[in-house]
Amino acid sequence: MTLLTEPPLYIGCAGWSLPREQWPRFHGEGSHLQRYASRFLGVEINSAFYRPHRPATYARWGASVPENFRFSVKMPKQITHEHRLEHCEPLLASFLEQCGALGERLGCLLVQLPPSLAFEPVTAALFFEALRRLYSGPVVLEPRHPSWLEAGELLEAWHVGWVEADPAPLGEREPLGWQGVAYVRLHGTPKIYYSAYSELFLTALAERLRSRAVPTWCIFDNTAAGAAVPDALQVVEQLE
Repeated sequence: MTLLTEPPLYIGCAGWSLPREQWPRFHGEGSHLQRYASRFLGVEINSAFYRPHRPATYARWGASVPENFRFSVKMPKQITHEHRLEHCEPLLASFLEQCGALGERLGCLLVQLPPSLAFEPVTAALFFEALRRLYSGPVVLEPRHPSWLEAGELLEAWHVGWVEADPAPLGEREPLGWQGVAYVRLHGTPKIYYSAYSELFLTALAERLRSRAVPTWCIFDNTAAGAAVPDALQVVEQLE
């Protein structure tokens, strides 16, 4: 059973792969995505960072999940890492045409930046202006260069949220930027992408999520050894 809250809370994983040992906790029929969506209301399409998907593929994914399910889509590395946010409006348009086929089930865009990309106010402003001409929905930023700690005012102006990552790459204690959306992204600690979280951590996380007053995403990205699904399920079960 999925968790319904107001404001919405989307707990899930980076991708919908289900470890075999977790299969009994999901519906037994349908695709991996349909079974995943029997317990979770949100998922992050991390694969969009590495390669494009056809609009028909996004449309098929959107049609296979419940009406209240939402997808977060990670922006392609061609935009963030290769073009480094510059001169990329055609790439943005192409990406949004693809993932826009999700329709109302497109819930958020994730913009993750490389550690080497420093905050340049003019470049950032032009990028988010171009993005906002094409897309008005929720956007969150996961920067990894410390100069982005100075970007709060610009992000607020363009209604861009700040990813609360664990581990926090910049050591920030509170999210910067626009406060109209919250996005918690859990990579695993101490071994990034591998480590499962302790029961104590997950219990405290559930309490934090329970108190949120804005639409909130909580995505487990510790997928390398299969920890993301049981960690996310534990949080869902504590909130049910």
